[in-house]
Amino acid sequence: MKKGLVSALAAALLLGQASAQEKVTLTVAVFPSLDSSIKAILPAWQKKYPNVTINMQAQQYADHHNAMTTALATGQGLPDVMAIEVGYVAKFAEGQGLEDLNKAPYNAAASKKLFTPFTIAQATSSDGRFIAMPTDIGPGTFFYRKDVLDKAGVNPVNMQRSWESYIAAGKTIKAKTGAYLVNTAASVYGIIIRTNLKSGEGIYFDKANNLLVGPDNARFVRAFTLSKQIRDAGLDAKVGEWTNEWYDAFKKGTVATQFSGAWLQGALQNWMAPETKGLWRVQNLPERSFASWGGTFYGIPSKARNKQWAWEFIKFMTMNQSSQIAAFEDNGAFPALVAAQKNKVFSDPVDFLGGQKARVLWRDAAAKTQPIDVNKYDSVADQIVQTELTNVLEKGKDIKQALSDARAQILRRAR
Repeated sequence: MKKGLVSALAAALLLGQASAQEKVTLTVAVFPSLDSSIKAILPAWQKKYPNVTINMQAQQYADHHNAMTTALATGQGLPDVMAIEVGYVAKFAEGQGLEDLNKAPYNAAASKKLFTPFTIAQATSSDGRFIAMPTDIGPGTFFYRKDVLDKAGVNPVNMQRSWESYIAAGKTIKAKTGAYLVNTAASVYGIIIRTNLKSGEGIYFDKANNLLVGPDNARFVRAFTLSKQIRDAGLDAKVGEWTNEWYDAFKKGTVATQFSGAWLQGALQNWMAPETKGLWRVQNLPERSFASWGGTFYGIPSKARNKQWAWEFIKFMTMNQSSQIAAFEDNGAFPALVAAQKNKVFSDPVDFLGGQKARVLWRDAAAKTQPIDVNKYDSVADQIVQTELTNVLEKGKDIKQALSDARAQILRRAR
């Protein structure tokens, strides 16, 4: 009873401060395309909170997270609101520099049920702290160029049946059109390691912090093996993501398929390859698998100056259906808020995808995506395994030896 009263008083105090303060500047640190999402909701925010100015500090993805890592470590240069991509959320969760939103005055535990379930596990530390609210998610999606597949006489449904049939179709596509199957063989690895996980497993570690990477793990062996088959058959363009070559491949149709989060549709439409409108289609991943591919969260540094307004802003971005839909329509940021996913806009045809009702497919995929446990050493493991995959693809290293070496390196680093 006393605990509940204290929580209520704390919440009331925070809200009182939030409504009483005047001329506040709230610093929000983000990366693309979150900056676009925030610009989309600014008129609504300014109408509701005319005395609170949003000072948006936007940096590129890597620069942003490096800066936030340093700021949390030193306690200097911290924003009021910090955007965190899912690849970093586990690392930040295991630190002590962000507010536990479970506690008063935030009391976010009661709101967790409002979001796509797998996002909550992603932002929860091993000791139960909830350090960030989800704002968007990335249902794993199979993008393909319909014009290229039509020219090759390939049925996209056949490519879904198995990874083996996907590769076989790639050989036909390459022979008949000259287009590569995929930008890089590593993207197939990225999908396979995220699917068919057992309960209590993360990508690299299980709930008990046991390392899963190794030559005896069938998931990693298959991911490496299929990636190598694609490379050996000359089916990948050897083009990295987020490069000019990648964007050029999208524009010219020299890559027939792409695995990514649903958010890629917005990027293709808005700036990567808007001239390809109507040429793309989407479907679920091969072998009836589902995966989370990207996602973003907002957290509050414990040393933030304007915590009360930071919380108001986070609620406005994550729990307000209008904000979630505005971001979705602006740049394809798929809502983490379940209620927003039921908006009528999800039944509308997507012109960029040839009128396909893709949003319904993405919504269903999100509902079927299982929670994946996160670990503070995920980023370390990912870097090491990616390096060993490169050794396999480019230097011909034996797969089981590469996974054995990756395991040894991770065990040394993750102590």
